[in-house]
Parts: sequence; C-alpha cells; structure tokens
Amino acid sequence: MSADALAAARAWAADDVDAETRAALEATIAAAERGDEAALAEVADAFRGRLQFGTAGLRGRIGPGPNRMNRVVVQQASAGLAAYLVEREAHPSIVIGWDGRRGSERFARDAAEVFAGAGVRAILLPRLLPTPVLAFAVRHLGTSAGVMVTASHNPPDDNGYKVYLGGADEGSQIVPPVDVHVAALIERAAATPVAEYPRGEVEVAGEGVWRAYVRATATIGQPDQGMRGASGPKVVYTPLHGVGLETVEAVLAEAGFPAVVPVPEQAEPDGAFPTVDFPNPEEPGALDLAMALATAEGAELILANDPDADRLAVAVPDDGPTGWRMLTGNEVGLLLGWDAARSARGRGALAASIVSSPGLGAIAEAHGLEYAQTLTGFKWVSRVPGLVFGYEEALGYLVNPGTVRDKDGISALVRVLTLASELHERGSSLTEELLALAGEFGAFESGQVSVRVTDLARIPAIMATLRAAPPTELAGSRVVAADDLSLPEHGTIGDILRYTLDDGSRVMVRPSGTEPKVKVYLDATSTDGPPAERVRAARERIAALAAAAKPLLEV
Repeated sequence: MSADALAAARAWAADDVDAETRAALEATIAAAERGDEAALAEVADAFRGRLQFGTAGLRGRIGPGPNRMNRVVVQQASAGLAAYLVEREAHPSIVIGWDGRRGSERFARDAAEVFAGAGVRAILLPRLLPTPVLAFAVRHLGTSAGVMVTASHNPPDDNGYKVYLGGADEGSQIVPPVDVHVAALIERAAATPVAEYPRGEVEVAGEGVWRAYVRATATIGQPDQGMRGASGPKVVYTPLHGVGLETVEAVLAEAGFPAVVPVPEQAEPDGAFPTVDFPNPEEPGALDLAMALATAEGAELILANDPDADRLAVAVPDDGPTGWRMLTGNEVGLLLGWDAARSARGRGALAASIVSSPGLGAIAEAHGLEYAQTLTGFKWVSRVPGLVFGYEEALGYLVNPGTVRDKDGISALVRVLTLASELHERGSSLTEELLALAGEFGAFESGQVSVRVTDLARIPAIMATLRAAPPTELAGSRVVAADDLSLPEHGTIGDILRYTLDDGSRVMVRPSGTEPKVKVYLDATSTDGPPAERVRAARERIAALAAAAKPLLEV
C-alpha cells in the first residue's frame, strides 16, 4: 500500500460525515499502521480510485472511502447528478426511492437533501418500495429523473444508486454519453467537502404513487378471456428477504387472483439475507425453502422476486430430486415473448439483449413483428422503438412498456400467473406450453457457466487469455467464427467474445456488469423430430457445451 493511500484515508476520516464509517475507518487505519495485512489491503482497495459511475449508476461494497458505497459517495453523486439536471432544465425535479438493504434509507434521505439544496425539487417515496415502483414514479410524477438506492440481488454487504431519466427518456435508465458527463460532474463536486453542500427541504410523496402502480400493474393481469376470479394454479411466492411481498399481494388482489402462499422465513425485508448465501434467485439453493414449502402445500407453481423485485424467477413441478425445476430466464422470456406477440397483432417490436436466446427472433418473425438485439443491460432493451416486450436472460422482463421502462419483476409475475392460469383452465401448464413452442418454432435451449472471483484482476486476465488464444473446437464442433464484440467492426457492442459453432450452437463470454463474475452463455437449437425429441437434443448439446466451456474460465 502506498503512503498516498494511507494519507487519503486519514483525510477521508477527518471529513467523514458519518460517525459509524468514520470510526470503522479510523480503526482500519490504526491496524494498517501496525502492519496488519488485511487492514493494509482494505485501505489500498478502498482508496485506489473512485467507485465507477457505471451500470445505470453506482454499485459496490458498503464502507468508507471513494471506492465504496457510503454517505459521502452518495452525496457526491447526488451533487454531480443535480448539476447535470440544473444544466439541462430550468426547473428540474427528481423522485428517490430505497429498498431494505443496510443504509438504503439513510442514503436516500441524504441524496434528497443534496438535490433540494442544489435547486432540484426532491420527492421521496413514502417508504421502502420495489425498484419498479420508483421507475413507474418517474413517469407518473413527470419528474426529470429518478434515483433508486438498491444493489438489487448483490451480496448483503453491497449497495447501489440507480439513475433513471424522465422526459424524452421516458423513465429509462441512464446511458452514455450522459453517464460520462455526470461522472465528470461528480468528480467536480467531490472537490468540495460534503459538509459544505447546501441542503434543502424535501417533499414526501403520498401513498397515491404506490396505489397508482398497483392499479396499473393489476390491469395487465386481467386478460380478454374474462378470467377474473377464475381458479388457477396454487402458487408459493418468495421475495427473498426483499421488498416485493406487500406490492405483489396488493396487485394480485386488485387483479382478482387467489392469494399466494409466501415463504415465511423470507417474507419480510432483511438486508442481512439470513437464509441464502446470495440473494439472487439464479444462485443454487436460493429457492430451496420455496421448493420445500411448495411441496408441502401441494403448490403447482413457484414465483420469486429478487430483493428489489425487478427480476422474476419461475419454478415448475419436475421429476428431479427436489420435485421442482427452475425455468431459465430464456424459457420465461420466450413464454412471455410469445404471450406478447400473440396480442400485438403484427405491430411493434420484440427485443432481447445479445446474450439472450435467439428464439425470440423466431417468434417475432412468425408474428410479423420487428426484432432487436441490444447491448447488454436493460437500459438498452427499454429504448427499442415500438417495444411491446423485452427481456434479458438474467431474469429481467419488460412486459408493460407503456407504464414502466425497465425490467419489472412484479408486472412479469402478473403476466406469468395470467398465462399459467389460462393454461390451467385448459388443462395445460407452462411446461407443456414450452413443449408446444418447441414444436412451432424449434427447441431453443440455453445454459450458463460462470466463475465468481475474489481477485478482480482474474476477470480481465480470463478475457485477455481468450482473446489471445480463442478456442478452435468446443464439444466436438468446430468454431467457425470467433468474434470480439468490443471491436469497431462488430459495432463495439461490449466486452463480449462470441464463438459460433458449425452445428449452429453459440457460446458467448463476458464479465458480469453487476457482480464479480465471468459468465459463459450457451445456446443450442434443434428442429428435428417431434417437440420432445427436439428439446432433448438441444439440452444434451447444452450439457456438452457446458462441460467444454468450464476450462475457458480456468485462468
């Protein structure tokens, strides 16, 4: 650790407005001065730079220092964003929300006071609420921007600061070049101690904002078939210790669905996430309690939101060891895409990120719709012109673009339950509908292999190794194209490596934008034989590709 980092830590401690983080930092500095290796490493990392204003805003570990999430960094970010809004508009406004993570409410209130002091009308949501409610509020209240304090499904020690823009951006997440400009304004604001920032009066929105979201979202769960009040599958639901339960229950009651059975151990917001290793429904074991309860209750469907309720996981009965199978994000995306396409009557567009299943394109073509592949990140999916449905394979779905321009795990839940209820009335199920889609469009199967790292230097090392020596063969098939999508000839799509195989399979490698992971995305298709045979062949191919892909990450 350099002397500069230790000097920066001392200066930070002297100016820190939060007694808790100041005391923690002073203890770490003292330990570092005694030569404690862990303390030295912590100071070096916390002061090696500024937390990057990246995926829709900020996200990182809670703690003191510019490379952490804390009250100082949040206020600096708010001052920078306020400067941008004041530049852009004569009378800017912003709405701020927060979830149940550690520090979220304090961060939200700090941000609101800084915005108000900078001349931006600042409106706090009335209490902790899901991220989709904040995204909705930007449009509903007609504000210039929105901020949601959340780290979504990240580990418990993380928090974040997600930015949305109103007006012509229609409540979508912030994108370049605006994020680069805001980052520069944050740097400028950081030159002034946050204790010297002016503060202003903050408004608090009434419950009407939440009730309006509930009504708007319930409407998409009332299908033309007049199924309101009809019997449907018995559902177990978990918010994974997040903020989804109250809003989900209110929306389903408004739409006329039977009540779900919540997982009691995970029903209330708890930023410690005590029953899961990672509060991400994609992670192995995250739905174990839900599966056990569903089996005990004789349920026919499991629905789960991540902690801020912008993502949705779906599990269905299965013959496997647990009795349940979690559908992949691509399977749910194709179901919801088909559901949207049949109602679009040949007008509009379906969209998915480039690492999501190509199957959505086949559905769009069959229904006479436009199809767009976007950069990774929902900030791109939500901006597709004429969008009627969009998704990302990481459990993010946008089913009601007229109301919310971001992934929304609650509205997606309503559409999945509506579809499941419709199928239930016909004596069918989501599983059987997936088989029917394979018969109509071909079987599109997907998989994923990932490695979570503690040393962040491994991520660029893995990518550099693959760039220098791309594979020429995977799982018995020749690689006929190895494309680096970060290069201009491919549109500078992002830090993604794409391998196309001679059997039509696709393998893509990219660093996660929100977690310390490198991910490998696998896609295979089959159009030979009856539907069940197609699915089996595509799944076998995915299993072979997964085994072949694991060595790619061993750097």
